[in-house]
Amino acid sequence: MVFDISVAMTWILFLALFPIGFFWLRRAWRIVMKRDFSEVATKRGEPPADPQRFAPYEMAINLVAGTVIVCVIGAVILGAWDYSTWSAVAGSTIWCKFFASFALSRHAHASWRKGKA
Repeated sequence: MVFDISVAMTWILFLALFPIGFFWLRRAWRIVMKRDFSEVATKRGEPPADPQRFAPYEMAINLVAGTVIVCVIGAVILGAWDYSTWSAVAGSTIWCKFFASFALSRHAHASWRKGKA
């Protein structure tokens, strides 16, 4: 095996999965067990007016994404998946989590909801 840019990028992606999975599962743990809603649906660092309402959705997004990432780590370590499979699953999970969290934060801070409370 020759060390080139593709090998370096593969290792960077694989090693980045560890903190990504940890932070997402920790975030779900904080929402469920510690009832900490400070990071729920934040927009520019500010939580919505009623973060408890959006906490189950944020918890589900983080729990599912974190679990998938941990499964990818396990599959790579066990050698169950080849590079194209695990990198596709990991990349798709990361992007889907970002899009889902972004959509939830925008929905939680929607301007049309302000007059209804």
